[in-house]
Amino acid sequence: MGSDKDAAAAGGALAQEFVQFCVDAGVLRFGEFKTKAGRLSPYFFNAGLFDDGAKLGQMAQFYAQALMTSGIGFDMIFGPAYKGIPLGAAVAIELARLGRNVPFAYNRKEAKDHGEGGTLVGAPLKGRVLIVDDVMSAGTAARESIALIRAAGATPHAVVIALDRQEKATEVGADGVVRDVDHSAVQYVQRELGLQVCAIARLADLLQYLNSHAGDPMGEHHERVLAYRQRYGVN
Repeated sequence: MGSDKDAAAAGGALAQEFVQFCVDAGVLRFGEFKTKAGRLSPYFFNAGLFDDGAKLGQMAQFYAQALMTSGIGFDMIFGPAYKGIPLGAAVAIELARLGRNVPFAYNRKEAKDHGEGGTLVGAPLKGRVLIVDDVMSAGTAARESIALIRAAGATPHAVVIALDRQEKATEVGADGVVRDVDHSAVQYVQRELGLQVCAIARLADLLQYLNSHAGDPMGEHHERVLAYRQRYGVN
């Protein structure tokens, strides 16, 4: 049996491969992008650009490998609308290909008033549910998914995401002012909501990738991403 150190090394190698894949696929871009929190980020991760069969299939392989490395147990997959739907479906297909066939469900944003009706589609929600999404900005989507899963009588157990931005979340105060808080969305989901979180890569992995490209055009983004991390990052 491998050691924790071996598992960490494997996870680090997977993260570096994933960052490279996202750069090559144009999913991870550099420049100046406004986030939901109103921050100007020097990088942007857009899972919507996993936009063909090959990219979607390779992405699912990374999700599945990260899950297997994490050791997180689950009984079924839930893909929150909208980006989580293709992501969750692709991960379910990849896991089945690897010999782990689990049920899959997703939700609609608007309830259907004909046919089977309701907002849930796919397998009945039951047991320990794994939520599949791309990134977490404020944990809002995770809270909505958790409410749906609990309302159906199942247990929201874990979340798997592509990228942990490792930055401070924001909250709206009673006065209506948006302020930074001392935890990230991932930390909030772990500490306050009690779910395990598995991320294929983190901002720290992106910085390591950029640092390894010092001397070439890609490495030029390192200082700006590091400055962003120092300003908005969490431990």
